Amino acid sequence: MGTFPDKKSSDHIAVIGGGWAGCAAAVTLAQAGKRVSLFEAARTLGGRARRVDIDGRTLDNGQHILLGAYRSTLSLMKTVGIDAGRAMLRLPLQMRYPAGADGMDFVTPRLPAPWHMLVALFRATGLTREDKLALARFSTTARWMGWQLHDDCSVTELLERFDQTDRLNRLMWTPLCIAALNTPPQRASAQVFLNVLRDSLGARRAASDMLIPRTDLTALFPQQAAVFVESHGGSVTCGQAVASLNAAEGRWNVAFKQGADPQSCDGVVIATAPEAAADLLEDLYDTATLRALAYEPITTCYLQYPAHVRLQQPFFALTDDAGLAAWGQFVFDRGQLNGAAAPADAGLLAVVVSAAADAIAAGHAAMAAGVAVQLARQLADPQLRTPLWTKVISEKRATFSCTPGLLRPDNSGMPAGLALAGDYVAGDYPATLEAAVRSGVAAAALFA
Repeated sequence: MGTFPDKKSSDHIAVIGGGWAGCAAAVTLAQAGKRVSLFEAARTLGGRARRVDIDGRTLDNGQHILLGAYRSTLSLMKTVGIDAGRAMLRLPLQMRYPAGADGMDFVTPRLPAPWHMLVALFRATGLTREDKLALARFSTTARWMGWQLHDDCSVTELLERFDQTDRLNRLMWTPLCIAALNTPPQRASAQVFLNVLRDSLGARRAASDMLIPRTDLTALFPQQAAVFVESHGGSVTCGQAVASLNAAEGRWNVAFKQGADPQSCDGVVIATAPEAAADLLEDLYDTATLRALAYEPITTCYLQYPAHVRLQQPFFALTDDAGLAAWGQFVFDRGQLNGAAAPADAGLLAVVVSAAADAIAAGHAAMAAGVAVQLARQLADPQLRTPLWTKVISEKRATFSCTPGLLRPDNSGMPAGLALAGDYVAGDYPATLEAAVRSGVAAAALFA
């Protein structure tokens, strides 16, 4: 790992990239007394988890679920003054399907771990005795193994090794794997999947809670992070893309693509997408690992219905079937989530399609039509076939493809005074908000 300036001389740190990793790094640096300059190429903070304004509506570029296990994210939210209890709806771990989906109903009660899982399993409907025994066997054996594998393999191989039933795989493990890793189980890392389960299912009960944002993703953390940085003497500039980095007399010059003079800094946190980071680090660092990453898309399909349309609960799992163009894995009632603050969201449903390459191949209109039919059938409500309007938002490079044994970039070998941050940086977690925040905090700590 490269050396870093001592604390007295590293007063001015530039952070390139205003996504969740960059904002986490900036807040941590500002809290440590550094003078921070944060530069974001887009007009809105948040990166791949941000607010978008479309047709006079405020939406998100993707619907997210956080977990109670996201300690770093929740800690930084508290640091910048966000009340997580108000900003997010906290629900117990659950996998609940509507009656028309041929699914299951699994809800953990508010009991200490592991009793919450055992009672939920006993009460679950839609699972046979064989399914329940298989799930109990998986949980018990994974705990006994310390949630560790000697050699990584695919999630599909892991489930076969644990003799999981086809129905349990379809209704529980595959949706959880796709939601957590955004990679299909047949090519998703079993070890990373176990890491997520360890910190949620295998930890204290509250760690497995599902946290659903009530506000837009930019307001959930990045917006307030910018306020925090500026209140601590730093600056936040959106619409300012960085062109290059150059070392000069023990400092780093940050040059911009247009409209601003270069800035000289004691250190730089690069918190951009991998390909942009590789461009900035070309000739400074071995970028092969950055450039070798493959990607998975995530799509969110918004469907607006009359204001009286309301789901029986804030969200449901859905059974997806590519043959029927039933692409959605989860549906969220944005009216229930955001109604107090944004009554215009009444009747607005958001359907998440993770690992969405096949779904978007036929085009947005075809996807939206298929999802509307899926909702009408599984929620047993014919009016859902004909939404008032639809909007499909796809992030084609939403996450890296989290495959077994994947070599992820880290900060070893970085030039002195440079640090890398992003959800793709080496760590226990897949490409999640928690992974991004952890990487930002870790990068900032290198300048302490």
